[in-house]
Amino acid sequence: MSVPCGPVGAITEDEAVAAVRSGPPGPHIAAVFDFGGTVVHGFTPPSGPRRFLLRRDPRRALADSLLSSIRGARGEGEYERFLQRTMHTWAGRTESELTELGEDLFRHTIYGHLYPEAWRLIRAHEGAGHTIVLATCLTRFQVLPAARELGVEHVLCTPMAVQDGVLTGHVDGKPLWRTGKAEAVRRFARAHGLDLPNSYAYADAAPDLPLLELVGRPTAVNPDPRTAIEATERNWPVLAFRPRQPARLRDVARTAAGFAGLLGGAAAGVAAKSGTRDQRRMADSMITVAAGATLRATGVRLRVVGAEYARSPRPAVFIFNHQSQFDMVVLAEVLGAGFTGIVKKEVTGNPIFGPLMRFAGATFIDRSDTAGAKAALAPVVETLRGGLSIVIAPEGTRSLTPRVGRFKKGAFHIARQAGVPIIPVVIRNAGEIAWRNSAIVRKGVVDVAVLPPIDVGGWDPRAMDAEIERVRQLFVDTLLDWPAPAADAALTS
Repeated sequence: MSVPCGPVGAITEDEAVAAVRSGPPGPHIAAVFDFGGTVVHGFTPPSGPRRFLLRRDPRRALADSLLSSIRGARGEGEYERFLQRTMHTWAGRTESELTELGEDLFRHTIYGHLYPEAWRLIRAHEGAGHTIVLATCLTRFQVLPAARELGVEHVLCTPMAVQDGVLTGHVDGKPLWRTGKAEAVRRFARAHGLDLPNSYAYADAAPDLPLLELVGRPTAVNPDPRTAIEATERNWPVLAFRPRQPARLRDVARTAAGFAGLLGGAAAGVAAKSGTRDQRRMADSMITVAAGATLRATGVRLRVVGAEYARSPRPAVFIFNHQSQFDMVVLAEVLGAGFTGIVKKEVTGNPIFGPLMRFAGATFIDRSDTAGAKAALAPVVETLRGGLSIVIAPEGTRSLTPRVGRFKKGAFHIARQAGVPIIPVVIRNAGEIAWRNSAIVRKGVVDVAVLPPIDVGGWDPRAMDAEIERVRQLFVDTLLDWPAPAADAALTS
């Protein structure tokens, strides 16, 4: 059934997205993604000694059985061993326990292994109105948390037998393995009226060849040897997603150098302006010198589009999508002097960022106390009227993935009351430099797009939802279609 469509052989992420946009749109077109090895980089099974130690801790053994079975390419014997281990380890466990554990593992571990390239492809299919499906031989406990974060409604997975809320340790029906997965997709397609000859599928391993053969637009992602051969013979496009690696010793050393640069730069910046006895000038110097020193020490580079909007007009309310602690360094380098921030109260407990943010005049808010947060924001209007810009993350907290969450209204109310514009600052790849729940800094390039200012003076404060959603959509669209940098785009290191 498969037919060559568009470019064949090795293609880039941009070419894959372009192929989706040039293809047929609409919900009758499916985009089927395998999970382990395609949407998420897999995990290494435990060694023999580690398995022995895990037997002494049932909770850890249960968590490891959920995690280590998320793999890419695997053979028949390996999958059979996974099922046997699952039957033994999960039998007698409740659905609620496994559901809670799966969500916890996603929030603390799995999220960092999601491929941003897969995220972007999913967003492209979403933009084309396609019916997006995750199809996996794994179970819902491992896949549903990621599906929710990715915004994927349809998940086909191996069902586990349950009796009175307790797992029996057996599969309920046929596992979604090899032809079982392809058959499940075929049944789903019939039930939803999908046009498989014009649909898409993405998978990495030989057991998923029946799935790739099922659609007219297959793509091999990080293919194993046999899949690579089949892709070459059949003229299928091949995508290479970069594996997300755990922190290495050099990353730890880079992080230590970064913290030293941050603290040393902050001290040097304050000392350089201490003779003025002007705390604002000292704070501005601290911010700019510390940011530059941190970037040099970590080897992180910034590539900035729209840099002119970062410095003018001022004052302004700068809003940004928040995925990493490193965002603070990025914003400091891009915006330079003349701004402060609105940050969550928890930052006061950070031994490094807490004191620095206090010295910079940041406003700390308690997100659990709505009335108190509004009261804390009231003086910010006067701060803006006094000429100092404000930086705030309208999502309220860091996201696990490039997904842009719902925007809160506070930043927009403040800008309207102070009579200053909103300026969106879209950050890409900061979550790759420093993962959400990690302080470790990896080397790389962070892209920043500063968008034109938005006048909110005419917005009706009682009906801002639609306007705010349009601003949020600017972030979504920019992350999907990154603006081409000018020839003189700023690149700092």
